[in-house]
Amino acid sequence: MSSENQLIVYIKPGCPWCVDAVAYLRKEGFPFEEVDVISDPEQYRYMQKISGQTCAPTLTCGDLLLADFDVDEMIEFFDEHNITTPGK
Repeated sequence: MSSENQLIVYIKPGCPWCVDAVAYLRKEGFPFEEVDVISDPEQYRYMQKISGQTCAPTLTCGDLLLADFDVDEMIEFFDEHNITTPGK
């Protein structure tokens, strides 16, 4: 995965969908940046601007965006857009 296609996950601490998404990404070996939108109001506003909603998790990969999802939806999104871990 090139740096311009880095995964960024916008999360809210304690959100069960966020916890599950981060756990899945770690388990599968995806490199990603985790952004806590509760502790960073500027990032919260940015997440809201790009996703059109206040829900987390929100995930970006380059120009692709997935908002307010569970792990199954994230897996489907990855499959649909051929997003794989490095070396696969």
